[in-house]
Amino acid sequence: MATPVERLFALFDETAKILQDELQCTYLEAVAETGENVFHGDVLQEEVSELNAKRLKKQYTGIQLERFTNEEIRKAFQLAVLKGMKEHVQPHHQMTPDAVSLFISYLVNQFTRKHLALTILDPAVGTANLLTTVLNHLKGKQTKSYGVDVDDVLIKLAYVNANLQKHAIHLFNQDGLQPLFVELADVVVCDLPVGYYPHKENASRFVLKAEEGHSYAHHLFIEQSLYYTKEGGYLFFLIPNTLFSSDQAAKLHEFIKEHAVIQGLLQLPLSMFKTEKAAKSIFILQKKGENVKAPKKALLAELPRFSNKQAMQAMMRKIDEWIAEEKGK
Repeated sequence: MATPVERLFALFDETAKILQDELQCTYLEAVAETGENVFHGDVLQEEVSELNAKRLKKQYTGIQLERFTNEEIRKAFQLAVLKGMKEHVQPHHQMTPDAVSLFISYLVNQFTRKHLALTILDPAVGTANLLTTVLNHLKGKQTKSYGVDVDDVLIKLAYVNANLQKHAIHLFNQDGLQPLFVELADVVVCDLPVGYYPHKENASRFVLKAEEGHSYAHHLFIEQSLYYTKEGGYLFFLIPNTLFSSDQAAKLHEFIKEHAVIQGLLQLPLSMFKTEKAAKSIFILQKKGENVKAPKKALLAELPRFSNKQAMQAMMRKIDEWIAEEKGK
């Protein structure tokens, strides 16, 4: 018997293949188109032949979205997107692993326990997998969320993904390092785009620009995120482990020291990555403000494998104790 996620993935996959042929587009673009059709329960593309339109409509009306949880919808849509990304590989088309997104959701919950309402920003939102995972796991809070991405295919997927899960995310198709039209955030979550930023003129606005040559996009995204965070707000970044050993690390360290306090650095298990060079960590900052105090000791840990339930539960107990001690009950 197929699970709900498998059933929904099969629908996305089969209908995307039909649309890919009909619209002469990539599988990834077809996933966005079929996701929109699923949301409306209809075939919105006029160029689809009558025969295929009938086939598609039969499949769309045969599935009732309200019978699926948000997480089931997100996971099924994510599987289709991942399949599309394998066929259509571009370096910035990479999705935050599910276990990492879930763990970041847990951290956001723990650090914002006392908030009743949250404004959340992801300045490099991609397909909104990380952002919607966080939204799906926020318990009993009012939320307002913003996502920004320069890639038009990814932002269309983010829009469809958010609609299917009934999240009202304000999405902007623009370079996340240009001026943003968003409210200041209580929480920033971002899987930082790693590499050089090509637009020298825009980079020159930033403190963390390179003195010569191209600046690091991931450094600029940290600076940009801090500008768009409220005083006392939290930032959860997925960073390369090499962040503080690069040639521009000293400048970054100074900038962070001036504008934020480091709450924690949690190293992801090396087994998650193909090479040690590709390994990442979760970096937690709090923007300086009136009542912001640096922790007595920052939360530093190497996370066990996510598949090791006992070790993960023990780690989460440690983090809960640390938060209770540092942030009060």
